[in-house]
Amino acid sequence: MPDYGRGLTFGYFLIPNAADPLLDAARDIEARSLDWIGVQDHPYQRRFVDTWTLLGALAAVTTRVGFFPDVANLPLRPPAIMAKAAASLDVLSGGRFELGLGAGSFWDAVEAYGGPRREPRDALTALEEAIQVIRLVWSGERNLRFNGAHYRLAGAHSGPVPLHPIGIWLGVYGPRALRLAGRVADGWVPSLTGNISRLSEGSARLDDAAAAASRDPAEIRRVVNVNGQITDGPSQGLLHGPIDQWIEELTDLAVGYGFDTFIFWGEGEDQLPRFAEEVAPAVRAQVAAERATP
Repeated sequence: MPDYGRGLTFGYFLIPNAADPLLDAARDIEARSLDWIGVQDHPYQRRFVDTWTLLGALAAVTTRVGFFPDVANLPLRPPAIMAKAAASLDVLSGGRFELGLGAGSFWDAVEAYGGPRREPRDALTALEEAIQVIRLVWSGERNLRFNGAHYRLAGAHSGPVPLHPIGIWLGVYGPRALRLAGRVADGWVPSLTGNISRLSEGSARLDDAAAAASRDPAEIRRVVNVNGQITDGPSQGLLHGPIDQWIEELTDLAVGYGFDTFIFWGEGEDQLPRFAEEVAPAVRAQVAAERATP
């Protein structure tokens, strides 16, 4: 797999538990010089605050860190309104918002909240339509029209225009979904939770799809959620072990598989500081050293 040579960025996966000091956590993430805050979007989870409300609050209490839904729940969020919210957050934050987007999952819960239950083919069609709608609503143009199987615009006026070109990062896995991502997405947001083969196969499919669409695969940002535990003991498997293991594994993801952004999800009070202070700088240094070696 190629290394696309992109600069590395690092972030934290903030679980939106209503009982947690979420805004204090966001300030801490920024103070530790991480680049991103990713927030999962499960509106039906009763213990969570609403993700989009939280994203607005994150924008208000930070000044530098970027943020994104990881990933937005399309079946419960109409794409035109989501596009308006995304553009608004980008303007209000000074251009720090990106849009992670998924086709949907947990269909019983989606249906319980009044959303549609979609078969995989329909969910993917809806996702493709949504991307078109979102980009139209970001265009700043008037009298927008779109007539799809799932979504439509009937003379809508767009605005505000995002402060910067917001990336659409797709959290998808299947062959058809990865072909879509390779054709139209600005980024790919998979999760690594114990087996790298799925990630490797997905990355190869994404590259093939981009090339088939006459795109440079390097144009597509590779963002990976890394869920694990930083320990002082021996390795207990992928992403569960000491600092040296984390450095080796994330470096391999960068130079061996082309990933450029790592969003860390680790439970425990010591996990964020260890990732920010011990892992991220060392991975940057190791990747730079390997890239400099002929």
